[in-house]
Amino acid sequence: MASSNACWIDDPASLRARLPAAPARIGLDTEFIRERTYWPQLALVQIAIEREGGIDVLLVDPLVPGMAEALRPLLADPGIVKIMHSASEDLVAFAHTCNAVPEPLFDTQIAAALAGVGGGMGYQRLVQELLGIALAKGETRSDWLRRPLSATQLEYAADDVEHLFALHDALSTRIDGLEREPWLREDCARLVATAGNMEGERWPQLGGRAGQFLDADAQRRLLRLLRWREQYARAQDKPRSWILDNELATLLARDPPADPGALQQRLDTHPKAPRKLAAVIWQALTTALPDEAEAPLSSGEEPDRKRLKRLQQAVATRSAELGLPDGVLASRKWLEALIEGADWPGALSGWRRVQLEAVLAPVLRETGDTSTASV
Repeated sequence: MASSNACWIDDPASLRARLPAAPARIGLDTEFIRERTYWPQLALVQIAIEREGGIDVLLVDPLVPGMAEALRPLLADPGIVKIMHSASEDLVAFAHTCNAVPEPLFDTQIAAALAGVGGGMGYQRLVQELLGIALAKGETRSDWLRRPLSATQLEYAADDVEHLFALHDALSTRIDGLEREPWLREDCARLVATAGNMEGERWPQLGGRAGQFLDADAQRRLLRLLRWREQYARAQDKPRSWILDNELATLLARDPPADPGALQQRLDTHPKAPRKLAAVIWQALTTALPDEAEAPLSSGEEPDRKRLKRLQQAVATRSAELGLPDGVLASRKWLEALIEGADWPGALSGWRRVQLEAVLAPVLRETGDTSTASV
């Protein structure tokens, strides 16, 4: 095993006994399965703990009754920094299984991007890049719900947290030297908030390009269907596409059936349609939402490609000046939203706005809408 101090934990009392009273930081990772469910099925929790003279790795079995409750105080303790890598889905798994999202968070993938090491780097590559250690990749598609886990699985799982402290030290030094700790704190806090949001995205109809070419009434019908699907998929713990796929949702929004019978006929002839859910789909399709009048609607027009290209060039220039990898400052989707008049959406609203507003303002002013282009 990669760590001589790795230990299998399958009893909540043993976990409590092995955890130090108040560690300043822990390394944290999970293995989960998300093939046939809406929520990630938490299958293993790996915890790295600093001890005098070395590191202990606890391989915790979350399938054991009472283990989620035993993990919760550690995850929720605001005095313990949780070091994780590419943590978004792990956070959702913890939120669902343990009713706690690990915070404060130090995500080594985000830190590597902000430190200029590389954008979207995998854990193995980052360990190789910063620490010069080559890790095995053989268990990425394992069945982590089986018991007992194999020796190879346990070794792979231990590797995933054993080097997090060294990454934390190396990346913190770079981040502090660049004075970007507030950027990292903001991005990690946003990741935690997203994982803890149990309501789902407010305007899901904006996520797919097909829905952007519907008229206003059809976009509102699509919003109703997607909101219903999100709630139903969560409640049933099934993938969204198993409940209602995007193509069928768009078709029903564009050309709604005249009555429940017509809807049932449409479902009966459509492959993979949820035929048994015709009644609830009809109710969702025809029931106005309290806030749908506030829903942002797409004009259905293609974005101004020349203006978008100029924005992308300005972002690329500023990224190069800051030594940031491509895509870290602003995505194409965010820039398109700015062109359409959005007020610095999502991640653009914080430190990115400070870095970009002055260089994007001249291009945004060309739209004739100065509300998002003020400097």
